[in-house]
Amino acid sequence: MRSVDTHAHVIPPALVDAMYAGTAPDGIAIAERDGAPWVVHPQGYRYPLLPEFHDVQVRLKAMDAAAIDAAVLSVAPTMFLYWIEAAQAVEAARVVNDAIAGMVAQAPDRFTGLAALPMQDPRAAVAELRRCVTEYGFRGAHVGPHIEGLPLDHDSLRPVLATAEELSVPLLVHPYYVGATGDWLTDFYLTNLQGNPWQTAVCASRLIFSGTLDALPGLDVVLVHGGGHLPYQVGRLDHGHRVRPEAKGCELPPSEYLRRFHFDTLTHSTAAVRFLIEQVGSDRVVLGTDMPFDMGAGGVDEQLAGLELSDAEIESIAHVNAERLFGRPQGDDGK
Repeated sequence: MRSVDTHAHVIPPALVDAMYAGTAPDGIAIAERDGAPWVVHPQGYRYPLLPEFHDVQVRLKAMDAAAIDAAVLSVAPTMFLYWIEAAQAVEAARVVNDAIAGMVAQAPDRFTGLAALPMQDPRAAVAELRRCVTEYGFRGAHVGPHIEGLPLDHDSLRPVLATAEELSVPLLVHPYYVGATGDWLTDFYLTNLQGNPWQTAVCASRLIFSGTLDALPGLDVVLVHGGGHLPYQVGRLDHGHRVRPEAKGCELPPSEYLRRFHFDTLTHSTAAVRFLIEQVGSDRVVLGTDMPFDMGAGGVDEQLAGLELSDAEIESIAHVNAERLFGRPQGDDGK
């Protein structure tokens, strides 16, 4: 069965070269640890630079091993760089996107690209999204749920969302953090284990309650990690919409907006995937692996194992929904 990975991260070779040369934005560098290269952020966050991040042939072998036919490539969220000066961020986004386009060009039948955007400069982010869609054929953008605390539904960011709607390309929303948060999530890797799904749920809730989804009826938003806590707690949002005056900014009860989103399968629980499908329908769920991070998972067989789904439902999750959102890779002959 054909499968498409919608949640697939890269650190493009040009950025890796800049890290080795000491010229990468934000001072991101490479250091050796036990004889292997590690990415080191000046804020203290670090992780192994696996070859799957930047070596196309190694990445293709990893995809083959997971029975993944195609991937929608997005830069590692640690490279969003929303925290640097705007002019530097604009240049960094161009470098990253040019390099992602280069990776796509090496395997055009396997890869599709998502744009990284300098969201701290919304006008530049709009221009970069248009450039990537028109020049490279990218099929959307990869954005954070907030921009250093500024929520995605903020009025200043509306032009970026409106441009995605105009161009008919989705926004894949991915939580991010770089340094330690300094709060009670710092221990036990909870910045990721609980912080990531919390960020996603808050972002989606704000897009609903703020009326953003009402104002942009054609906007497609993809939520990773199964939508975080949103699907499980949407009943609480509905109750708040009924009884709290602050929660009446949307036209419909929040649960009516669940199908405005697409959700990836990356929950690490087949029971959670089953619940997600029951909540939103198999036509709103897409495969996501988070390759090659250690918080990732395998392909369709692993993530849907044991679920009693029809062939049509499995096909939808494995590739049909992703291809509706992102199209097929430009070099794919359709077989």
